[in-house]
Amino acid sequence: MVRRGLAALLSASGYTVELYGSGEAFLRRAATCDAFCLIIDVQLGSGCGFDLARQLTLAGFTFPIIFVTANADKAVVRRAIEAGGVACLEKPLAAKLLMDLLIGSKGGRKAD
Repeated sequence: MVRRGLAALLSASGYTVELYGSGEAFLRRAATCDAFCLIIDVQLGSGCGFDLARQLTLAGFTFPIIFVTANADKAVVRRAIEAGGVACLEKPLAAKLLMDLLIGSKGGRKAD
């Protein structure tokens, strides 16, 4: 539900949005993905958002990542930053804060 809500918000704001049901689904597409930013839930259905971020880093990808979570306590925020996140937002998300982060995102591509 959160994923679809975010997609609706971002689409209405002019962003092209792709949704993935799992980290594995995104990893299969990552090599051809032209996203400038990823929004990853800390608790993925099939794993951990931090693990997905580490896998992307190990594969040489430099996508800016905004983590979202139901519990943004200090430990979770610290883990998000250590995993390469540019931010860790607590649900329900503040739309303006998310938009500000996206506007400030420099974009990421696979490192050569």
